[in-house]
Amino acid sequence: MRTDRSTGPTEHLPNSYVSRRSTEAQALSAWTPPGGTLGELTDEAYTRAATLRSSAAELERRAAQVPQAPSLARALSREDVGIIAEVKRSSPSKGVINAAIKVETQLKAYELGGAAAISILTEPTRFSGSNEDLLTARSLATIPLLKKDFHVDPLQIIEARVLGASAALVIARAVSPEKMRMLIEAARAVGIETLVEVRNEDELDLALRFGAQIVGVNNRNLETLEIDPHTSLRLIPLIPPDVIAVAESGVSLVEDVQVLAEVGADAVLVGSTISASPDPEVRVRELTGVPKVGGARKS
Repeated sequence: MRTDRSTGPTEHLPNSYVSRRSTEAQALSAWTPPGGTLGELTDEAYTRAATLRSSAAELERRAAQVPQAPSLARALSREDVGIIAEVKRSSPSKGVINAAIKVETQLKAYELGGAAAISILTEPTRFSGSNEDLLTARSLATIPLLKKDFHVDPLQIIEARVLGASAALVIARAVSPEKMRMLIEAARAVGIETLVEVRNEDELDLALRFGAQIVGVNNRNLETLEIDPHTSLRLIPLIPPDVIAVAESGVSLVEDVQVLAEVGADAVLVGSTISASPDPEVRVRELTGVPKVGGARKS
């Protein structure tokens, strides 16, 4: 039986949020927990998050002492479309991609290939990632690192800061609107960025209302695992020009990057294609150098 993972009491919300029939209030009342693969992954994430409760004070203390990581938003504010290269051993949609990936050699290849940032999957059961991968990456990388996981609790955001991430993924569909706001605010409080992932106009509206500065549009529906490449083409033009727009899933060729540049993408996140490549440095380089299209997104 699925568990309702909403945050419960409304006292955490501003009075204006509760009192008016705003987009947020309507979304909160209509929200239901995710199903399919995403539902399973978020349930597992809540279980992992619960293990952090006993060390909450220690995490907060360490988060205040960790040096500031390089900014993901700044790294993606460049003239060409930035490539966020992902370390990805496996996934629910593809199964095993490259079980033999070593973080050390993959990072070097990505940086030499011209990646703007690196995404480290830390989810252990379906993606074969770990926090140790992120720690290793932070000790070696000179560019920003995105902690890609199913973050459902503010303590996980604090943990991401402790592990040295520049940014943490927040999937709009995975959490209630109230919880999404809490995760974004927790990140802001401890000095880590968020990449807020959306798949429709309502989720995008909420992400922007909650102050998201980096928005990812995922072409893959994580509940069904189906890809619709038109999702990015539809939503990216709606993202304000002062917010970083990232396209996710379904990118394998430089022509894909060019199409996304035409609608205003600042960056693309590429995982399976380069993780499976026998020469990831060359594979990353093949995707780089696509100029952004000025004026593709207008306020």
